[in-house]
Amino acid sequence: MEKKHWFRTYIFIWTGQFISLLSSSAVNFAIIIWLSIEYKSAEVLAFSAIAGLLPQGLIGPFAGVYIDRWNRKKVMIFADLFIACCTILMTFAIKDGHVSLHLLYLLMACRSIGSAFHSPAMQAIAPLLVPEDQLLRVAGINQMLQSISSIAGPALGTLAIASLPINKVIYLDVIGAAMAICSLLFVHIPHLRVHTKGSIKQVISDLRIGLAAIYRHRGIRMMFLYSMIATMAILPIAILFPLLTIDHFGGKEFEMSVIEVIWGIGMLIGGSLLSIFKIKLSKIILLNAMHILLGLTFVLSGIFPSNWFPAFVLVTGFGGLAMSIFSATFMTIIQERVPPEMLGRVFSLYFSFAIIPSLVGLLFAGSIADILGVANAFIIAGIALMLVGVMSYLTPSLMNMTKDN
Repeated sequence: MEKKHWFRTYIFIWTGQFISLLSSSAVNFAIIIWLSIEYKSAEVLAFSAIAGLLPQGLIGPFAGVYIDRWNRKKVMIFADLFIACCTILMTFAIKDGHVSLHLLYLLMACRSIGSAFHSPAMQAIAPLLVPEDQLLRVAGINQMLQSISSIAGPALGTLAIASLPINKVIYLDVIGAAMAICSLLFVHIPHLRVHTKGSIKQVISDLRIGLAAIYRHRGIRMMFLYSMIATMAILPIAILFPLLTIDHFGGKEFEMSVIEVIWGIGMLIGGSLLSIFKIKLSKIILLNAMHILLGLTFVLSGIFPSNWFPAFVLVTGFGGLAMSIFSATFMTIIQERVPPEMLGRVFSLYFSFAIIPSLVGLLFAGSIADILGVANAFIIAGIALMLVGVMSYLTPSLMNMTKDN
């Protein structure tokens, strides 16, 4: 497949996606601030995360089959449009400082359905446009854009929620989605045509083919397994950062935004390193090392005394760097090893495999945080993540997987 002018095409995509990421980051942080201060409960944050992830985990594998059949550009456009409509309806769930939690959870679940189509489609278009030797650098640039949005988003969200009611702040996400849709209208993304019918029988057959693509390669299978376990540790901790900042370190809105910004700076540095330098180290070794580094930052965050907030800020930056490199490296390995016509299925299966067990982790993390303390939840998750990294080094099929790359 000819991939001329791929960088110009990606500039259009990156521009729209960056604005969308920035607005989503601002709105998500504003909602987290509002819920954290209003309820001060890990359980409320956990249930909101579950509402936003469970539908994506359940329908993700089936969505992936259709992503591989449909025009991926149109999938992204309609998914963005659906998410924007759900976001507009969220303004009615949060009105005048009063919130209907059940309605909010329902709309977050609907947004998750849109994400089940959008996220895998976005990952699956890269090999259709980008030369293989540039995939890791493109993944690094993607991480940089996410990082910049992670830095600027909390600042924008804090400013917005200080100036506007929460139901007005949510409109920022609608504006971002509109920009993402507009940017996609100006690019051409190749469409891999599938001539079989989309019957239930055929969909199940295609899903089995996607599962087989994962299962028959022991290295990929083990990488999926370890990444699933790692996500079970990472996802619950991601929603507990605001509570650790408030409960353990005695912070408020400003300190919460500082932590979000420093995490984004770490991610920006990680993405920059991948995009600027040609990494010669084995991708699997890099992946495993980031498991251990990220786990170590969680453990340290949990054991630091309450007056060590600057140290917490520092290790959070290293955590963001580790997460950025881990995510980009994992996605690149999959893009290199799986045929483009099956990437939608494979990415959707991974998101589902990772998300559904993580929801159990979220429930336990909420209980641990409320009963044993947020700091102990960080320590437990960090130890689990470090063990994943060590076990990965002891798995020959995984360690040998990218020797030929």
